[in-house]
Amino acid sequence: MKIHLLMLNRGLITIGIMLPLFFSSCGKKETAPPPLPKVKVVSVLQTTVPVPVDFVGQTYGHKDIPIRARVDGFLTGLYFMEGSVVKKGQLLYTIDPEQLKSVEATRLSGLAEAKTMLVKAESDLKRIRPLAEIKAVSQRDLDAAVANFEAARARVDAEESQLQYARINLGYTRISSPIDGIIGMTEAKVGEYVGKAPNPIVLNEVSNIDTILVNFSISESEFLKLVRMQQAKMADTSSSVRAKQAKITLVLSDGSLFNHPGKFNFANRQVDPETGTILFQASFPNPEKILRPGQFARIKVVLAEVEGGLLIPQRCVKELQGIHQVYAINANNEIELRNVKLGIKIGGMWMVESGLKAGETIVFEGLNLVRPGTKVQTEQVEIPQELKNF
Repeated sequence: MKIHLLMLNRGLITIGIMLPLFFSSCGKKETAPPPLPKVKVVSVLQTTVPVPVDFVGQTYGHKDIPIRARVDGFLTGLYFMEGSVVKKGQLLYTIDPEQLKSVEATRLSGLAEAKTMLVKAESDLKRIRPLAEIKAVSQRDLDAAVANFEAARARVDAEESQLQYARINLGYTRISSPIDGIIGMTEAKVGEYVGKAPNPIVLNEVSNIDTILVNFSISESEFLKLVRMQQAKMADTSSSVRAKQAKITLVLSDGSLFNHPGKFNFANRQVDPETGTILFQASFPNPEKILRPGQFARIKVVLAEVEGGLLIPQRCVKELQGIHQVYAINANNEIELRNVKLGIKIGGMWMVESGLKAGETIVFEGLNLVRPGTKVQTEQVEIPQELKNF
């Protein structure tokens, strides 16, 4: 019994010695370091950067021709489909011609009477002239016969003119398209009285849209600035800003670019004294008929290009009290807060004037999740194409 108690005591002593050693060894076990945060980064883009100037304007057809009733009367027919393509000379409307037909008949009657009077006056003159030569009638009678003949001939000319005028007006009862183009919605229906009060309306409008015109205005100060910038760039051959012939692009209402470049047509001769602006006009080919008159138009005019310009996405930049900063990645994959000087906005990009170099890497997403000095894993991504639409 004593032997068993002795062995038990020795076992307890051994356990008491081993337990502290066991817990001591567990406390000294090393833990794995946390993974580095992963951020998406882009490289500073170096390219030739266009320097655009934006203006707002409105589109017009190459020809926008209003269709009017040139004589008054009841509308008797419509011969087109609204919004369709019509050809030059195609019949569009008819107006009741009966009243003008009666005018034509009256003028025909008047012309017939005048011609009869001319025949009589000519006959009298032919009869009196030989008698006057032999002094059988007086000179006064001859002069009267000549005057009557001239008056009768003048009346025939007048009646012919009146008849022609009546027939012209009768022709106006058939209204045809003056050009090839697209016709709009009619402003009058069959049965309405048109041409003068109470309905002196423009019946419709036909537009030729093979070419679209864009009218836009710029202020006098903007005009002077553009002219001086163009002159300065052309004179400075050492500058990285290269002057060029103006490139004109049309930005559609959905933000996409119209796929045909435009050209300047003219600048108006004077500044509008009421608005202080100068009217400019540009034209764009429109073979697909995408553009229509009356659209809102944003004109982007490129007068110069910066060779080797540096661009970064606008979303990479944060601003603090007027100071623009980006998170750059240094050689040790550590976050570095960098102050940058920015130039103009181009599409969804900023042009960088100083603070970054071509090819440097900056944080693209998650600016609020990183801190200067933090070591990170980087995932290189491409700058989205929609940001580079310029």
